[in-house]
Amino acid sequence: MKKIITMIIVAILVFACKSTSGTNSPITGAKLDKGSQVAIKGNWKITNVSFPGSDYIKVNSFQIADSKCFVESTWNFISNNNKGSMNLTKAGCPAFSSPIIWSINKEGFFVLKIVEAGTKSKTVTQGYLLRVANQTENSFQLIDTINVGGQNKEVTYQFEKIN
Repeated sequence: MKKIITMIIVAILVFACKSTSGTNSPITGAKLDKGSQVAIKGNWKITNVSFPGSDYIKVNSFQIADSKCFVESTWNFISNNNKGSMNLTKAGCPAFSSPIIWSINKEGFFVLKIVEAGTKSKTVTQGYLLRVANQTENSFQLIDTINVGGQNKEVTYQFEKIN
């Protein structure tokens, strides 16, 4: 009888200590929000970029181009492998296209890694952390916090679903 009770206790402890290492976000280590990720699966376009002082301040978004160049950019999000792409094609702006790695963690942050040509995504260790807001079936916002003159300002990227 003691053997059976001991075996039951050991079995309970083994199952209670299950590892969750496969659910961690690639940059932040936080658990992923699968529901939010599936909701943005597909093709999207940035329809607006706004921030306080946008008439006077230029913001270099993601170290790629002026934030206004991201208006009309197209993004593809694949939720089952957290890959995708971004394409900037606005006239008067530098053309840019790149694969991306992305995820949304349980804290509501969008983790973005831009993968340069010829680089394997698993070797990219730097990325961007943006807050997800106002997520619906056809739109959502990514909000980046930047420092301007010692003050934090929010840059809001408005996404609309296409197709």
